[in-house]
Amino acid sequence: MDTTQRTDQQRSADRRRRELLEAADRVVLRDGPQASMNAIAAEAGITKPILYRHFGDKGGLYAALAMRHTDALLDSLRAALDAPADRRERVEATLDTYLTAIEARPQVYRFLMHPAEGSPGDQGFDVGKHSAPLLRRMGEELAQVIEERLDLGPGGQQLARVWGHGIVGMMHAAGDWWLGERPCSRGELVRSLADLLWGRLAAAGDKIGGPGF
Repeated sequence: MDTTQRTDQQRSADRRRRELLEAADRVVLRDGPQASMNAIAAEAGITKPILYRHFGDKGGLYAALAMRHTDALLDSLRAALDAPADRRERVEATLDTYLTAIEARPQVYRFLMHPAEGSPGDQGFDVGKHSAPLLRRMGEELAQVIEERLDLGPGGQQLARVWGHGIVGMMHAAGDWWLGERPCSRGELVRSLADLLWGRLAAAGDKIGGPGF
């Protein structure tokens, strides 16, 4: 097989994978944590064995969907952090970006972060054991941003990781509670969380030669 044939086959496989992920997204938007391989295969117009051939198992499909949505969320969070505004405004914009994302697609959020109870004949996705790595990835990404941009003094790398994971944990826990109970407006929650963070974030100086925070 020549290089052109291999390239064409890879493009076809990539296109088919995207189509299957889009079908899975439609089912997740409808069913949330109860999304099943049967329902996704039916939505895609294929059999379950073909779905398994592309993703290996339920965990493989979940991981692909998680990567797709986490990548999009991280891109949005980076854009908020890079916006031309003062630090407090960017902190609030970053918090608001996260909350807006989970509010706009609550079923996707619940699929990614909450284990399914399952249904007769289909156990659903065991997503509970996968949510922690997603949050850990977000924490590491934020830690890297903090380390690159803020002068935290001696031990700054470790402190940046503490802050990164702490902020992500706070956003996740507060957002999960807020999405379920809606005790206040999104804007009120954003301001309250920003107030909680603001003391040390306001005091830290920008790292010399860095992009600024």
